[in-house]
Amino acid sequence: MRTTSPLPPSQSHTDTLRRSWTRRFASRTAAVIGAAAVTTVGALTPVHAENPHERGPDPTEESVTAPTGPFDTDTENVSSLVSGFGGGTIYYPTDDSEGTFGGVVVAPGYTASESSMSWYGERIASQGFVVFTIDTNTRYDQPNSRGRQMESALDYLVEDSDVDDMVDGDRLALMGHSMGGGGTLAAAEDRPELRAAIPLTPWHLSKDWSDVEVPTMIVGAENDSIASTRSHAVPLYESLDEDLDSTYLELRNATHFAPNISNTTIAKYSISWLKRFVDDDVRYEQFLCPAPDTGFGTDFSDYRDSCPHGGSV
Repeated sequence: MRTTSPLPPSQSHTDTLRRSWTRRFASRTAAVIGAAAVTTVGALTPVHAENPHERGPDPTEESVTAPTGPFDTDTENVSSLVSGFGGGTIYYPTDDSEGTFGGVVVAPGYTASESSMSWYGERIASQGFVVFTIDTNTRYDQPNSRGRQMESALDYLVEDSDVDDMVDGDRLALMGHSMGGGGTLAAAEDRPELRAAIPLTPWHLSKDWSDVEVPTMIVGAENDSIASTRSHAVPLYESLDEDLDSTYLELRNATHFAPNISNTTIAKYSISWLKRFVDDDVRYEQFLCPAPDTGFGTDFSDYRDSCPHGGSV
C-alpha cells in the first residue's frame, strides 16, 4: 500500500531516486558552467540549450495559477465525422518560435459533452501545449471505450490534424473526467510511451492498475457521491506501482463535478504535472514538492505523492 507524503519510500527506491537526482543536478551544473564559459567569449547561449522542451518564462505562483499563460492561443474545430471518436476542439499556441509542443487529449465523463471540459483548452494551451478537448462517440460510452477513443484522438492530433506540425508525437498526455478518467488509466496502460496521465474524479470498475508505467496524477473530491474516493480514486491510486511517479490529491469539500468548472487548484497541479513530465521541465517541481499541507482549512483533504527525497533541485 502507498503511504502519505511525509513517509519515505523504500530504501532501494530512495537510493535510486537520489542517484537520479544527483545525476540530474550534475548535468544541470555542468550545463550552467558550460553556458557561462560560452558567454564569457561573447557567444550567445540558446535559451533552451539545457532542456530543449522548456516553453515559456520561469514560472511563479502567479503565472501557474493565472487564468491564461504566456502564449496567445487559437482554436481548430474537428468534425464529429472523424473516425474513432466524436470530434472536438484543438487549442494551440499561435507562436511556435520556441519549437513544437507536447500534446494533451482531454475527455469528458459519462453523459457529458466536450463543453464540460472546454475550460482546460485555453488554460493549458496558453502555458505551452496543444490541447484537444474531445467528444466521445456517444455520451454513454464506458471507460475502456473512452480510453480507445482518446488514443484515436492522440493519433489524429499527431498525424492528421491541421496543427500536426506543431505537436511533438513523443511528448503526449491524457486527461479525463469520471469515466473519461477511467479511460485515461486504460489508455495509459495500453500506451506506456505516454508522458503523463491525469484522471479527474475517475470512475472504473477495475481496481488494478499496477501495469501502468505513465506518470499519473489522480484528482479526487472529498464529497464525491458518484465515484467516491473510497471506491474509486483512492484504490485506483493505491494500485499503481510504488516506484511510479504518481500523486493523489483530494479536493476538500468538492463534489464529483469539480473538474467541470474552472478550478485554480486543478489547473495549477495539472499544468505543473504536464510541464514536469511532458516537457521534462524541472522548474515546475517547486509546485509539486514538497507536498502541500492537508490541515483544516487548506485546499486538500488528502494528498499522497512519490516526491523524491530532497525536493526539487
